[in-house]
Amino acid sequence: MRTTRQMSVTLPTEMARLVKEKVSTGEYASESEVVRDGLRALAERDRAVEAWLRNEVAPAYDAMLADPERAQPIEALRTRLQEHHRRTSTKD
Repeated sequence: MRTTRQMSVTLPTEMARLVKEKVSTGEYASESEVVRDGLRALAERDRAVEAWLRNEVAPAYDAMLADPERAQPIEALRTRLQEHHRRTSTKD
């Protein structure tokens, strides 16, 4: 029984060029390996986002529902984010 399945995929020119480049430099043995590695990375990102939502976002949301006083006005949040951005963008 086969554990692989052949597919035809159409990529934008720039992505196709990147796949060919990865193979031509020897980083990957085939175009299929490049695509498989990309799909593994996508699956890992999806798992990380799901874990973040489950372990951090949902508990924070539940805590806010349980104690609405924890909420901050949007303007206060905007000011904090602008200050953070100002500090981090001037470090360079």
